[in-house]
Amino acid sequence: MARSKEFDVNTVLRKAMYLFWSQGYEKTSMKDLVETMGVHKRSMYDTFGDKHALFMKAMERYDETVGASVDSRIQDQPSAKQAIRSIFEMVINVDDVRPPGCLVVNTACELSLLDPEAAAKVNEYFAKTESLFCELITHGQDTGEISGQYEAVKLSQYLFNSLTGLRVLVKTTNDRQKLESIIDMTLAILD
Repeated sequence: MARSKEFDVNTVLRKAMYLFWSQGYEKTSMKDLVETMGVHKRSMYDTFGDKHALFMKAMERYDETVGASVDSRIQDQPSAKQAIRSIFEMVINVDDVRPPGCLVVNTACELSLLDPEAAAKVNEYFAKTESLFCELITHGQDTGEISGQYEAVKLSQYLFNSLTGLRVLVKTTNDRQKLESIIDMTLAILD
C-alpha cells in the first residue's frame, strides 16, 4: 500500500518556484530544493520527478499565479490605458514575499538557448502577454482612448519589450521615482 504524502504539494511547489525565481535554475542545487521545500529527496523525486521536471512545474505555477494576479488587476480598471498601466505598476510593486523581477524573463536569459522545453514555455508566456496587450490596445483604440497612430500588434510588441526591460531593471534598482518615470514615458505612446 502506498504511503500518503506528508506534505502539501502546492505549498512545496510554491517554495520551489520562489527558490528558482530568486536563484535561477543552474544555481539552485538539489540540496537547496530539499532544504527549502522541507521534503525528503526521494519524496521530491516521486512527486515531481527530477530537477528539470520540478522546474517546469514551477514555471507553470508561476504562469498560473501571475496570470491570475494580472487578470484580477485589469478587471478592476476603468479603462484600457489604466489596465495597461496596472500591469506595468505590478512589476515595480516589489514586496518582501516575492523576489524582484520575473521568473520567465530570468529563464529566458539563463536557459532559452540551452533548453528547448524552457524556451518553449518562455515563448508561450511571452506570446500570452503580447496578446493581452494587443487586446487591451485594440479595445482602447476602438473606444478612442488610445491613439490609432500605430497598429495594435506593433504597439503591443513595443509595450511587451518595454515591460520585459522593466522586469530586468527592477532587479537592479529600488529607485521608485525612476521606475515610475520609465512607465510614464513608455505609456506616453498610447496618447
